[in-house]
Amino acid sequence: MEKLNRMMSLTNIVLVLAGTTTALMAGLFYAWSCSVNLGLAKLSDEGYLTAMQEINRAILNPVFFAGFFGALVLLPLSAYLHYGQPLQLKFWLLVAAALCYIIGTFGVTIFGNVPLNNALDVFDLKSATAEAMKAHRIGFEATWNSLNTIRAVTSTLAIVLVIIACLYPDGAQTRN
Repeated sequence: MEKLNRMMSLTNIVLVLAGTTTALMAGLFYAWSCSVNLGLAKLSDEGYLTAMQEINRAILNPVFFAGFFGALVLLPLSAYLHYGQPLQLKFWLLVAAALCYIIGTFGVTIFGNVPLNNALDVFDLKSATAEAMKAHRIGFEATWNSLNTIRAVTSTLAIVLVIIACLYPDGAQTRN
């Protein structure tokens, strides 16, 4: 019973939720990079821009926000809950995971993908010429895809660090 109580501690529950939300985001960005982008690339300029406008509007929902912001909050919280003296390697792995996610996933999204999405959202496809659509796609697609690749890599790295932290025994210390 004591082992079950230790497993169900707040620290471990937060760690599991941090890992789960991070894995969900890594999976989303990975799937987008290796499947959705490949399919969208085959569309006409108008088809591509229409699809991206609709996808970018549809993703703004509570399920996405729970994972996206959940990892943002739960990773640093999990690191904090693993802070102690002497410092354990698990703490540093969780700090590194949090930084990967905060900078490489959340930061890239907020300062890179979101501004591109917002510019696309106000682009009026009904009145745009074929040349304007082509120009807008050229200015959007490659940059957006590159930023998404960064998000896929950094969120995957974050979940790998969380997994390693989970595998590391409690009490394993860093050298000072």
